[in-house]
Amino acid sequence: MSLIPNFLGGRRNNMFDMWDPFQDFPFTGGALSVPGETASFANTRIDWKETPEAHVFKADLPGVKKEEVKVEVEEGRILQISGDRSIEKEEKNDKWHRVERSSGKFMRWFRLPENVKVEEVKAGMENGVLTVIVPKAEVKKPDVKVIDISG
Repeated sequence: MSLIPNFLGGRRNNMFDMWDPFQDFPFTGGALSVPGETASFANTRIDWKETPEAHVFKADLPGVKKEEVKVEVEEGRILQISGDRSIEKEEKNDKWHRVERSSGKFMRWFRLPENVKVEEVKAGMENGVLTVIVPKAEVKKPDVKVIDISG
């Protein structure tokens, strides 16, 4: 046992233990939440890139099954990606030392531009990465009529 004191007067188990100023607060997982509820992982990382053919969204959802994810297009052009990562079941004899992985509900939404084909949106999931492809509509160039100049 180390003799390194912590700031609150107790002793640490080893020199690598860090003092947690929030250890006695009524929230868990580093996210402010109601006590007893699962912390949300609203910070789900999503990339959005535009190619000449489509808008491509990629979301990192490790540990989430495709059945737990919902992809919707609302009100014509709002892409919504939502789901729920379930918390790991706790066994009677388990002793948790640290819980850092997020669990709970998540939802992200994006306003799509006007030039998309919402009826042709496709989604797939592989190795914990959700890919949503929103094809772009061809931009119709206005017909140009040449006018003869008289005179």
